[in-house]
Amino acid sequence: MDNQQKTPSTKENKLIRNIISQFLDIQEGGNWIDESFKKKIDNITADKVFVRPHPQLHSVGELVSHILEWRRASMDRLRGRQPSLTVNSPENWRTNDELISIGWAKLKSDFYLSTHQLIEIIEDKDDSFLENTYKDDYSFHYLVEGLVHHDLYHLGQIGLTIKFLNSEG
Repeated sequence: MDNQQKTPSTKENKLIRNIISQFLDIQEGGNWIDESFKKKIDNITADKVFVRPHPQLHSVGELVSHILEWRRASMDRLRGRQPSLTVNSPENWRTNDELISIGWAKLKSDFYLSTHQLIEIIEDKDDSFLENTYKDDYSFHYLVEGLVHHDLYHLGQIGLTIKFLNSEG
């Protein structure tokens, strides 16, 4: 007879920790693609950040602002609030003129802060929290995983925009 008894885990949060790790890797680096927001946007100069290198491409500032707005809307959902942001909201894609008035330093600071705010919301939760649903029965797991994908998608766009900006002239 086996005398060993398993002690039940009081908090299972392997998924949460993995998601947090992904957000930090995308922001700070250390991921397998060797790219991060810090690597991309810390090196762009203020004179280029609000420039569209092609009429059909967004500026780096527009992309960073867009990501930030969707992070804020997602944090509202994670807090149990209904966000007002929609794909048709003006703040979804702010103009470069609006963003210039905010300033690159503020926009970048708010963007980096949003990663840590998002982490603060979920870090003390267990994985069962991710099973909770919001609008139309989408789970929080679906939401935060979607944010990771959204961040990576736009990180790639930022990289392309910067390549175009650096090839001009």
